[in-house]
Amino acid sequence: MTLSSFFREHPRAAVAFSGGADSAYLLYAAKQCGAEVHAYYVKTEFQPRFELEDAARLTRELEIPLHVLEACALCSEAVAENPPDRCYHCKRLIFQTITRAARDDGFSLLLDGTNASDDAGDRPGMRALRELSVRSPLRECGLTKDEIRRLSREAGLFTWDKPAYACLATRIPTGEKITPEKLRATEAAEDFLFSLGFSDFRVRQSDGVARIQLPEGQLGRLIEHRKEIVTELRRYYRAVLLDMEVR
Repeated sequence: MTLSSFFREHPRAAVAFSGGADSAYLLYAAKQCGAEVHAYYVKTEFQPRFELEDAARLTRELEIPLHVLEACALCSEAVAENPPDRCYHCKRLIFQTITRAARDDGFSLLLDGTNASDDAGDRPGMRALRELSVRSPLRECGLTKDEIRRLSREAGLFTWDKPAYACLATRIPTGEKITPEKLRATEAAEDFLFSLGFSDFRVRQSDGVARIQLPEGQLGRLIEHRKEIVTELRRYYRAVLLDMEVR
């Protein structure tokens, strides 16, 4: 199956849009194939501000309608308590929110940007997609992450080289309760590192301690800015550590 044949068979669909490279290319391909698609972005406590900004920019450039929905992830005890299957409960919340809104807008089919490089297995998030009958055209058509980045670059999408960004909740160890304060600290810390030119990193936390993970090639920059990083992150954490098992 190709994306062209998929969208010939399904000419109208709602797309769950995270602001990332995969769902961005899916939106682009759908429009190129002549399909009528709307993008749906669900804003929870787990998404950093820049993801919504990227989603708005991409849909504006593609001239595709963007619906921004809000959902309270931490209102669900099964999410806030951060069990091993937290992602399952969170994904169900997000896709159920989109499904309701999309149906009100006349869309019966919901798509997401899962690609052929993603390991379906029995991952909690994938289980939620199956249960809610969410289709993944990129995966069904065999498009890998590398292919999607290449095609996105050829299409001129600014998301073509955007690093994968897991939600803020992933910075908190499984079993440790997620709170708004911890999420705000994570976003502030990572925003600061972004402002210094770092990329593809994580600021993980546990019991009030920040643990920075970043690519080996950026260690020199970290040493150069060590003092200001420690000063800034100590505003949110009682200690700042470098994880020597670099990304």
